[in-house]
Amino acid sequence: MEFTLHWWYWLVFGMILVAVEMIVPSFTLFWFGLAAGFVALLMFFLPEISLSIQLSVWALSSIGFTIAWFKFFKPTMVDRTKAGISKEAVTGETGIVTKVPQADIRGIVRFSMPLLGADEWEFICHEECQVGDRVEIIDVSGNTLVVRPKGN
Repeated sequence: MEFTLHWWYWLVFGMILVAVEMIVPSFTLFWFGLAAGFVALLMFFLPEISLSIQLSVWALSSIGFTIAWFKFFKPTMVDRTKAGISKEAVTGETGIVTKVPQADIRGIVRFSMPLLGADEWEFICHEECQVGDRVEIIDVSGNTLVVRPKGN
């Protein structure tokens, strides 16, 4: 009795790999599963392909999908905000005062690029500052930035 590999075997194998990706988040098994789906599609239209060609197509398409992900798609998905990073990474960043602090009301500073997930932050400044002044972050206190006028 001869074992014949049908197109749907590859499809099931690909689905299993994608499902395992949900349990083991390496984001490489997904591309291997997608490649198995590609082999299933190829075998659906060309069912007489030999096992060695099937395995070769699977290996090459796995490599191709993985390279395409890292070279073309992943760079476009980079989070350009500084959300989730330590305060040391934002210390020294500069922004522009849009609202001056008064008595118990904190001021608002706006950054050209979002910092820690937002482009506007409440701030405390121990020195005099006016709307339009550039300020530099010297510390982070909870949800408030501690700043000083730029150049001091």
